[in-house]
Parts: sequence; structure tokens; C-alpha cells
Amino acid sequence: MKKNLLVAGIIGAFAVSAHAQSSVTLYGTLDAGLVYSNNSGGHNNWQQGSGSVSDTYFGLRGSEDLGGGLRAVFTLESGFNLGNGQYSEKNTMFNRQAFVGLKSDKFGTLTLGRQYDSVVDYLAPLSEAGAGYGNNLAGHPFDNDNLDNSFSIKNSVKYTSANYAGLKFGGLYGFSNSAGQFSNNRAWSAGASYSNGPLNVAAAYLQLNNSVNGINPSGSVSAGAGDNANLTAALQRTYGVGANYSYGPATVGFVWTHTQFDNLISASQNGTSFAIPSGTNLHLDNFEVNGRYALTPALGLAASYTYTDGKVSGSNGSGDPKWHTVSLQADYSLSRRTDVYVEGVYQHASGELGNGRANVSAINTLSPSTGQNQVAAAVGLRHRF
Repeated sequence: MKKNLLVAGIIGAFAVSAHAQSSVTLYGTLDAGLVYSNNSGGHNNWQQGSGSVSDTYFGLRGSEDLGGGLRAVFTLESGFNLGNGQYSEKNTMFNRQAFVGLKSDKFGTLTLGRQYDSVVDYLAPLSEAGAGYGNNLAGHPFDNDNLDNSFSIKNSVKYTSANYAGLKFGGLYGFSNSAGQFSNNRAWSAGASYSNGPLNVAAAYLQLNNSVNGINPSGSVSAGAGDNANLTAALQRTYGVGANYSYGPATVGFVWTHTQFDNLISASQNGTSFAIPSGTNLHLDNFEVNGRYALTPALGLAASYTYTDGKVSGSNGSGDPKWHTVSLQADYSLSRRTDVYVEGVYQHASGELGNGRANVSAINTLSPSTGQNQVAAAVGLRHRF
């Protein structure tokens, strides 16, 4: 009897040890509220919003200790609309991330699957719309630089370095996954960040080739209305730099990005498509200043201003569209995981989109205005798990 108890105890100890070396975590964010906009397609609009501040999603993250500082890792992540339960990308379950790989404490992480690019990983956390603040309504027009992670890269291999005294770097390559179409709908990016006390700096680059709906749907990016990318072109390049500095309860930051769409094919936002003549080139510079201040451990304020300067060229004329976007937000934490927020956003558009077409305001995630001004206000509840 004692021998049986001893054997059972040893087996149980090994089982506990094996379990301790592996883990799977369910995580996510639920964001729901009410959103008012004074001009969405020509009408004022009250709606129950999902993801006005932070994306609504759930995910599974796992790790297995392989010994010697090496681990097997995976992530499966899906975004959805909390109002109706539908996935944020049609016909796709894990529409944000789905990858598996190996992580070394000394040498970094190598993963394969669907993943975010280096602009999202390194530069976006310094922006108002990125992971550092989580404010979707403050994203740059059409999320033209992907700082608000509107799309991720499919069929990709990605390397992320270990943290070397505050320095991190990495890169990604997304395959077209189609024989004879090596350059159609492929992507690559690289980036780096450095953190030293209160100072954080970052730089990143992203390039997409022929991420056009219908050319190669099995490639690296889902394109077109109803999918992820708001703007698609024969060639897209995005690069930028950013920095922020913290002093006590205050943090201030600056981000600059440049995005060029050569031979722009499609443009859409929140299901609304824009008629784009073939041969149009659109180049955009975004200049963002942001800041936040913790009035108390529970109550925080955040604000940002972005000036977007655009240039349109091509066979259908030229234009100089410009956008001014201002956002103000107050957030109160009810607990470590749950908070409530109130936010206001104002955007003013000017100039032309080319060929005599007047520019319109388009606050990120909302239906575009029919005029030059758009105002939005949101109040909501956010829960993280």
C-alpha cells in the first residue's frame, strides 16, 4: 500500500512539473459604448460602437519550455464586433494573428504564420492609436500608415531580437504563396526601438507589392472593402520615426510617418468605398503630437493632434489633400481590468483629392463625412482579461 502511494506521489510530481513547464493563456479586450458623429455619409448618427478606443478581440497564447532557455510559442488571435458577434474580417477566424515558433532568451524569437509588421511592433506603441494608448478614433486618416494595425501580414516569417540593454530590433517577410507570382501581394518590413529610462525611440519600414484585391488573394494582405486594408496600391511604402518621454505622471511624444501609394487601386473606410481613377498616386506625411497625464492612479487624460499633408499626382490630375485631427480622452479605471472612458474627436479636411474632387473628413473607424468637418464623441466600457 505504501509502495503504491509512493509511486502515485512520484507520478503526480512529474505531472505537476510537466504542467508547470507549459502554459496556455486566454486573453483579450472587450470594448463597447455609444458613439455619435455629426456627419456620416451626410447624416448625423448615433450607434452602439465596438472597439472605439481599443480593438475587441480574444486570443490564445501558449508556451512550452524546451530547456536551455528555448521555448516553443504560439498565438491565435481573432478580432470581432461586440455588437453583432461577427468577425472583423469575413470568412476568417483568426484574422489578427496565427503563428507558431521558437523563442530563445539569448537570440530572440522566430515565428511563422499571420503576424503584425514592424511598423505595428516598434513604431505604433508611441502613437495615440497604437498599443501604448489604444485609441482607434485618433488613428491617422484611413489608417494610411497602419499604426492602428488595420491589417496583419499572412504567410510571413518574422524575427524579433531579445532585449539587449533596451535595444530591440526585428524584421518580417510575407510570401505571395503563389507559383509564378512571387512579387504579387508580398510584404516585408524592418524596425527597431530603444528604451532608456524615461526615453523611448523607434523607427520602422514597411513595403507591400501589389496587395490588390483579385490579383493574388492567397498572398500576404487581405485587401478591399470588407477586409482589412483601407488603401491598396501596386506599390506601398511606409516609414517613420517616433519618440516619447515620461516625467513623473506625464508622457509626451511625437511620431512622423510617410506613406506612399503608387498606382492607388482602392480606398475604403468602414464599408464606404471611394471612386479612384487608375494611375493615381497618393503620398501622405503624418505629423502627430500626443500626451497623457495621470491625475490620480485611476484617472488619466490623453490628447493628440495630427496634421496629415497629402499629395495626389497621376494621369487624372493633382491635388493637395490635408487633414487636421484632434482627440481628447478621459479614462477612469474601476479595477485593474475594467475602465470607463469618454472621448471627443474633431477632424477638418481641406484641399482636393485630384481631378477637382474636394477632400472630405474621415475620422478613423467611422463612415466618412460628405464635407470638410467631422465631429465624433464616444462613451464606453472596456474590460481586459
